[in-house]
Amino acid sequence: MAFVLTSPDFTDGATLPQAQVYNGMGQTGQNMSPALEWKNAPAGTKSFVVTVYDPDAPTGSGWWHWVVANIPSGVTALPEGAGSGKGGLPEGAVQVRTDFGVPGYGGAAPPPGPAHRYIFTVHALDVPGLDVKPDSSPALVGFMVHHHKLASASLTVLYGGQKP
Repeated sequence: MAFVLTSPDFTDGATLPQAQVYNGMGQTGQNMSPALEWKNAPAGTKSFVVTVYDPDAPTGSGWWHWVVANIPSGVTALPEGAGSGKGGLPEGAVQVRTDFGVPGYGGAAPPPGPAHRYIFTVHALDVPGLDVKPDSSPALVGFMVHHHKLASASLTVLYGGQKP
């Protein structure tokens, strides 16, 4: 069975709902992290990392919207709002700094132009946790994930498409 990520808030390839859009930078969303659920993690999984990344941001390096490390292996879901200060992050989980400059979920906020892809990913790791703090960078987490990843499962949603 394949390792899979799903959300009751959207499906793969769909348009990101306004609830998950940023409230600022020209956007009027609710900036609410979505509910996420995963199943069929590989044997030997000791923790999870959840990331949200926009590879289309005009930065030269994309944009990290959410990074949560050290999710215990027994956890298979995050409720809506877990990354938005609404509760529901498991004990021990660490949200690290995003490209908005602070830890926590930051929703879609593309500039005018073509729609952007928002890639929600859960990574199954072979270690019980990563040595990261809230001010750690997404690149540091990504480096550690690269060295400890057993499997990943993703959902890609779209948002944007406004005319300049």
